[in-house]
Amino acid sequence: MNEAAYAIVKAKPDFRPRVGVILGSGLGPMAQDVADATVIEYRDLPGFPRPSVEGHAGKLSLGRIGNTPVAVMQGRSHFYEHGRADAMKVPVRTLQAIGCEALLLTNAAGSLDLEVGPGAIMAINDHINLVQSSPLYDETGNGRFVDMVGAYDAGLRKAAQKAAAAVGLKLPEGVYVWFSGPHFETPAEVRFARLAGGTAAGMSTVPEVILARQVGLKVAAFSIITNLGAGMSDAPLSHEHTMKVAEAAAGDLRRLLNRMIADWPS
Repeated sequence: MNEAAYAIVKAKPDFRPRVGVILGSGLGPMAQDVADATVIEYRDLPGFPRPSVEGHAGKLSLGRIGNTPVAVMQGRSHFYEHGRADAMKVPVRTLQAIGCEALLLTNAAGSLDLEVGPGAIMAINDHINLVQSSPLYDETGNGRFVDMVGAYDAGLRKAAQKAAAAVGLKLPEGVYVWFSGPHFETPAEVRFARLAGGTAAGMSTVPEVILARQVGLKVAAFSIITNLGAGMSDAPLSHEHTMKVAEAAAGDLRRLLNRMIADWPS
């Protein structure tokens, strides 16, 4: 157990979350749905990042959604903030160390598919690591050779579809393409990603999925589609626009996740 895990156990003794959640842009308010919450600032957890992006508060909420104990992280560190793919290594391993069996990830992404437009919620069923960077550089031993087949757990995706139906939400599935950012993609890069089979493009999530799979956490991930990719429409791209659309659609994903977590099997 690392120092951050010890700090969490000290702050909320005898608490063992089953589900970890990492909230991306626009989803921070979901932390308000955590009942009986103990809130810890990232700065008080050794090895946790100091998010520098608007919409990432840098707080961990420990409590319950329904009857399911959860650990909800408001914000992440991105590759583009420092050029490191391993910035979320301590948080992901901490979630596993304090008892989580699954990790739910959220992000804001641009669509590569005209049928999955702005405001939609997409469940990720696979990814393309276009950055070709790994959070496992500099590690030794056979544990660094992580099998990524089935990284997005089929059982959790089925549970997500059931929760989506229960709250009246369509939930298309697709392939997430990881770009490094912080600049947006060029039209040529978007065409390339579409030809490669991508459904949405974004600047996060993939390193966390690799880390989660290494320590045996089941993974489900969801994108709020905030825009069409470069060259697919005349709309200019900006982080302000991303935040505006993400916040508008966040309510749908929030309802889906709350239902999915509340219905978590005992």
